[in-house]
Amino acid sequence: QVQLVESGGCLVQPGGSLRLSCAASGSIFSIDFMAWYRQAPGKQRELVATITMSGRTVNYSDSVKGRFTISRDNVKNIVYLQMNSLKPEDTAIYYCNALGSISSYWGQGTQVTVSS
Repeated sequence: QVQLVESGGCLVQPGGSLRLSCAASGSIFSIDFMAWYRQAPGKQRELVATITMSGRTVNYSDSVKGRFTISRDNVKNIVYLQMNSLKPEDTAIYYCNALGSISSYWGQGTQVTVSS
């Protein structure tokens, strides 16, 4: 089992920045990828960014490319999502996901609201 706890979500003005954290614990050795997803009201959950456990390979959705950065601290077992130049359309609940060969784990989510 893997436990994921997200934090860092809050209300921020358009153009602002925010850093989300996802602390992982448990059977982390079974995980191949970590990812951030988001779900806006009335919309499907969408993939935002992924990172391999080595941290060498990252990928982003077109909607956040150039604005968001995913990274990881392998000592602390934390995955970060640095979000810059935030837009109102970035408003959503952000979820951390850990994907292994046979299992997928989710955190409880953290709310990000971009509004003036």
